[in-house]
Amino acid sequence: MKPATTITVIFLLIVSIAHLLRLVLQVKVTTNLFDVPMWMSVPACIVTAGLAIWLWKENKK
Repeated sequence: MKPATTITVIFLLIVSIAHLLRLVLQVKVTTNLFDVPMWMSVPACIVTAGLAIWLWKENKK
């Protein structure tokens, strides 16, 4: 695997794990007086994990 691809896969996995931890630990996120709903971490976790797995599998070919 190329170094840039490896770094991207690792970054996407870290973001996915961060969203998962936010859900498990119930961490509230506020941006400029706007509370980010907890449910937004569900699709974010799924999408980033999916992209990481997809990119990893694609490069193994």
